[in-house]
Amino acid sequence: MKILIKNGKLVDPANGVDAFYDVLIDGDKVADVAQDIDPEVLGEGDRLIDAFGKVVMPGFIDLHVHLREPGFEYKETIQTGCAAAARGGVTTICPMPNTKPVIDSPERVKDLLERAKDAPVHVLPIGAVTVGQEGRELADIEGMLNAGIVALSEDGKSVMDSLLFRHAMEQAAQYEIPMFSHCEDKPLVDGGVMNAGEKAEELGLPGITNAVEDVIVARDILISKETGAKLHLCHCSTSDSAVLVGMAKDQGLRVTAEVCPHHFILTSDDIKCDDPNYKMNPPLRTKKDVDALIRGLKDGSFKVISTDHAPHAVPEKTGSIRNAAFGIVGIETSFALSYTALVETGILTISQLIEKMSWNPAQILGSDRGTLQKGHPADIVIADIDHEYKIDKNEFASKGRNTPFDGWKVKGKILYTICDGKVVYQNA
Repeated sequence: MKILIKNGKLVDPANGVDAFYDVLIDGDKVADVAQDIDPEVLGEGDRLIDAFGKVVMPGFIDLHVHLREPGFEYKETIQTGCAAAARGGVTTICPMPNTKPVIDSPERVKDLLERAKDAPVHVLPIGAVTVGQEGRELADIEGMLNAGIVALSEDGKSVMDSLLFRHAMEQAAQYEIPMFSHCEDKPLVDGGVMNAGEKAEELGLPGITNAVEDVIVARDILISKETGAKLHLCHCSTSDSAVLVGMAKDQGLRVTAEVCPHHFILTSDDIKCDDPNYKMNPPLRTKKDVDALIRGLKDGSFKVISTDHAPHAVPEKTGSIRNAAFGIVGIETSFALSYTALVETGILTISQLIEKMSWNPAQILGSDRGTLQKGHPADIVIADIDHEYKIDKNEFASKGRNTPFDGWKVKGKILYTICDGKVVYQNA
């Protein structure tokens, strides 16, 4: 089957394109990109999509999601998480391994891939660093790599044993596989549930200091420097993380980093009451931190925007921040929130935004996706960036409803998501 997308504005940062082009899809590949492709190339059963007034972009790649399956299907399943991804314009997702059981062996990687074989978007699993994520012995990294993982991560926690983590980084360097690092010095958390500061004191809640993140960011960068391993820092939230990532960039180290929309949009001051929908890990920080994250996005220190999509059941996000689960959903709102906060305000161009949501993540994974160049996979999203709408959590495809952005007005409505040449989501 062929699909011809006509009259849209193509934004493809990998090729420096931000202009009006037609895109022809043949099967699962981009067959042609030109300024005026004759619709007569289509035959019976083929499809024409008129994208006049709309933006056509490479499908987004989210390096950091939690699908919960296996073990926590009451929160999310692979199918509901992938449907949520498609609704958000995301065509490739990397699920973290903190499931039950943990994805820490070749057999469990294969099981996850088997479960995801009919998913509407690409599911590229991440393997745990240690057995059971218990931090005592390394998992079978080579075996998981052969089974299909694209990265390693202990996400949800850090490998606190620095020597063990170094050994893991040495293997990551040997196999040229990136390490995705959740930076959290667990003993320093000391029972904290939100950012330490005046707001935590006002609400009577124990705080989490910036050092909880910064200490491990510094450690992991230094171990990456010594081992030569590729390090990707997850969900950075502090001003000193921005400084450290900038230093690594200036030194030419193999270090990349991501920021989530909630961390560059919200601050702890936005928590007006004891509302668990504002509880995430790392927590919302101060305006100083947010300003530093935005500077890092603008100067290229932070190369990726990911979501840390973390669905929970309603009872787990009810009551006090003190007792609720950490995490919010984000995969269905990431483009609209990022476009509204960063492009509408002039902080980034739309090309720079798409670079952080498509091309740069593809480069970290060593993937040929993230671009609409001829011959590349036909993973495409079409959006109306002029259409303002309200985020409604009750319309989510995800099982999770835990978001602080319910009711927010945003621009950037996803109209079509195309994955491997198939329309997997349509709202037009």
